Amino acid sequence: MKKVGATKREVSKTQSSILKGWQQIAAFLGEPQSVVQRWASDGMPVRKQGRYVETTDAELNAWLGKESGKPVHVATENTDLTAELMRGLSFVRHEKQPTPEKQSRKAKRP
Repeated sequence: MKKVGATKREVSKTQSSILKGWQQIAAFLGEPQSVVQRWASDGMPVRKQGRYVETTDAELNAWLGKESGKPVHVATENTDLTAELMRGLSFVRHEKQPTPEKQSRKAKRP
């Protein structure tokens, strides 16, 4: 038989998880609800859905990266920590490329 639909696990890996309410968003970010609400008034991506607010983990990660100027990713249960560590190290290495002046100084040392 052919598979008609994806299982819940397959769907959750391909789609961002939706965070509903200030409590879930605050728990995801590891900040108090008051801080998260202030960030929302300053431009954090949230949408009103009736009497609740919602956003996705992907939207929050993108917003955090934009705000900090560096790539940011909040680790969750499904996050591949090894891949995230490699990504972070690659970013740091590219950011700390030695300038030509420093390279010429090192070359002059005996």
